[in-house]
Amino acid sequence: MSPRRVTLADVARHADVSPTTASLVLSGRGREMRISQSVERRVVESAEELQYRRNIVSVGLRTGRTQTIGFVSDTVATSRLAGDMIKGALEAARERGVMLFIGETEGEADLEQGLLQAMHDRRVDGIILASMFTRAVEVPAALLTGPAVLLNAVPERAAALPAVLPDEVEAGRAAARILLDAGHREGIHAIGAGPGPRDVPPEALAGIERLTGIHEALAAAGVALASGRVCADWLPEYGYQATRELLERERPRALICLNDRLALGAYQALDDHALKVPTDVSVVSFDDHPIAAWTRPRLTTVALPHYDLGRKSVDVLFAEIERRHQGAEPDDRTYRVPMPVRMRESVAPPGDGRR
Repeated sequence: MSPRRVTLADVARHADVSPTTASLVLSGRGREMRISQSVERRVVESAEELQYRRNIVSVGLRTGRTQTIGFVSDTVATSRLAGDMIKGALEAARERGVMLFIGETEGEADLEQGLLQAMHDRRVDGIILASMFTRAVEVPAALLTGPAVLLNAVPERAAALPAVLPDEVEAGRAAARILLDAGHREGIHAIGAGPGPRDVPPEALAGIERLTGIHEALAAAGVALASGRVCADWLPEYGYQATRELLERERPRALICLNDRLALGAYQALDDHALKVPTDVSVVSFDDHPIAAWTRPRLTTVALPHYDLGRKSVDVLFAEIERRHQGAEPDDRTYRVPMPVRMRESVAPPGDGRR
């Protein structure tokens, strides 16, 4: 036979108080109702001794909150890299005593609609809609019926939803400053996009913002990109081909690759031409994919803060829940999360060891 569940009445009897007093203390309203500290302490100690657990369902019915939130993503849950977003969200939710329900759509609109409806059926307090990579999304109507946050995504059309994004513009500035601080002033080429700030693959919002930051930092130093090469996709084979075409035309002094996979391809093309990183050509990149630490020399890159993005999305969601609870207008601001620099061995001053 399973043990009997400890009730609020049991706690009240053990603490020698009324059930109402026990309820007020355990719901955090003891001070508000002028209950003495000694009584509060007695109730809390009794609840701990008896291992009392509050009935979340009944609490939700009284307060309108279920202490649960939803996390719906495209492919984040099954992505080794972006899965850190879920880890960050889980830990932030756990610290608030909240359960996180996770669902993945695999990019299917019908599945997304079904998952969002399932979250609402379970009366979650709010929903985070997350994307594997930064992109514009059509906001589902179901997301507008309660507190919600876009994570690593922006709405295609104006919507009263907050969005949490990596600070890609500042990341672009940081990547350019790494080369500038090393003394590079000429022969700097972009691999994956450019040279114009909107010369990027389709839907590459991160590319637009990274290039914007690169141009801003270089222009502030009186420097310009020598060239930029748009790639159909940011994969090693495209980085290899773009760098090889560049080397057939001229000798670069530094490469800014729009992500680490492109940089891996660039490394291979440089090696084919008997050029060493960083003694002949410096390379800087973005994302901090595991390959950045596996390459030799290890790749200097500006990291995507997946874990911090997940934590921030929960903070913003709870702020939005509170706004709705107070009857305030929904938030539509964009929150930017800093992207940290990972300094490794792929950048050196120009001229070091040049043949």
